Amino acid sequence: MEPVRMVLCLLSVFISLVSDRLVVLASFSQATDSDFTFSLPAGRKECFYQTMKKEASLEIEYQVLDGAGLDVDFSISSPSGQLLFSDQRKSDGVHTVETHEDGDYVFCFDNTFSSISEKLVFFELILDNMDQEEDPDNWKEHIIGTDSLDMKLEDIMDTINNVKSRLGKSMQIQTLLRAFEARDRNLQESNFDRVNFWSVVNLFVMMVVSAVQVYLVRSLFEDKRKIRT
Repeated sequence: MEPVRMVLCLLSVFISLVSDRLVVLASFSQATDSDFTFSLPAGRKECFYQTMKKEASLEIEYQVLDGAGLDVDFSISSPSGQLLFSDQRKSDGVHTVETHEDGDYVFCFDNTFSSISEKLVFFELILDNMDQEEDPDNWKEHIIGTDSLDMKLEDIMDTINNVKSRLGKSMQIQTLLRAFEARDRNLQESNFDRVNFWSVVNLFVMMVVSAVQVYLVRSLFEDKRKIRT
């Protein structure tokens, strides 16, 4: 029974060490991202608010997916009202804000320059360094007995963070590709409708011209002289 007890003890120690490491890994701050698509009516301005902490990072990317001109005005303001970025009648853009104060950051999409065209707008937000309550190096204090295991925790952390950042970048690229695809599809459908409309107009004009030509040719061969009997 002694060997069995020793094996069980070693197993319990190993599980406790691994669980501590999993808790440490889960406590690390992670970047969060979200995306949103909305309709911006003609002559309207829509604003969104994002609460940020000091010394954090906010990245926003937007695209106009549908609407005449595929353009919109865009601006970002700090909680104190300072204008950070401004775009005039652009179809897409990317901006990164390093926050220097706590509060609500405002980003607005403006379609007041258009009186008849509604716009379909997509944007994506990526928030980083939002969790700063703990020092990133505090995890080392929770590690006990690492010499007894042949594990390099720092290498594992670097690998996990590397994989996580690449997965996040892949998801971001896929989201942007879907947005590009939606915009191209809307543009193609608009062009298709225009081609069909002008094709019908050209066909109607050709039929009218053909009828006029037939009438004129026939009129040339008609004998309009009166026959006396």
